[in-house]
Amino acid sequence: MFLSSYSVGRKLYLIVTAGGHGTRMGADVPKQFLTLGRRNILHHTISAFTEAFPDVKVITVLPEEHISFWKDYCLRNNLTVPQVLVKGGFTRFHSVKAALAKVPDGAIVAIHDGVRPFVSKKLLQDMREQMENGCRALIPCMPATDTLKVLRKNDAGELEAVPGATADRSVIYGVQTPQFFLSEDIKSAYSAPYDTGFTDDSSVAQAKGIPLSFCQGERYNIKITTKEDLIFAKLFSLDRNS
Repeated sequence: MFLSSYSVGRKLYLIVTAGGHGTRMGADVPKQFLTLGRRNILHHTISAFTEAFPDVKVITVLPEEHISFWKDYCLRNNLTVPQVLVKGGFTRFHSVKAALAKVPDGAIVAIHDGVRPFVSKKLLQDMREQMENGCRALIPCMPATDTLKVLRKNDAGELEAVPGATADRSVIYGVQTPQFFLSEDIKSAYSAPYDTGFTDDSSVAQAKGIPLSFCQGERYNIKITTKEDLIFAKLFSLDRNS
């Protein structure tokens, strides 16, 4: 396999997207700063990577008004991994674009949601290995397990079936993070103007024509978005540490 233009010997950079304000959670602080055990969610997320890759270069995207809070938290809680802190943008797209400006060409970059704290060391190390074996972009995903219906809201705000529309569960997958890329590829992709169709980093890469590879994700690599997610995360965290 021809590897000279790929990933052998490349340094690994991590972009943690934690620039949101978490309005759906309804908490006093953004959801990435809520507590799971003795650490907050973002601390767990960064630690998952530093335990898998002690040499990883970390770039953390934060709401501007919480940058000082995060610096103080890291000092108080002995989170000593060096981080480049980046102010979050208007959308996730703009936040990632700003963070990518801190990443050199010739690297591998993993882009990960700050509120996915349960990604496993095995998945991370397997994905990096696949990148080093020739992938240009690697996306974890999970097959849909529920029966799927195509619905819309009517004028009364009620859900109704869309006539003639069906969804084939066998070809539907849910996409997760981290998503791994060659840094020069994803930086080039993010030079495009913002588009509402850019729902994640793989959609930005795909629009640029970067070939995507896929791997099996993890059932418990959840994104903590709602109060119910947080309840589950606390229970799962207790069970895992018992």
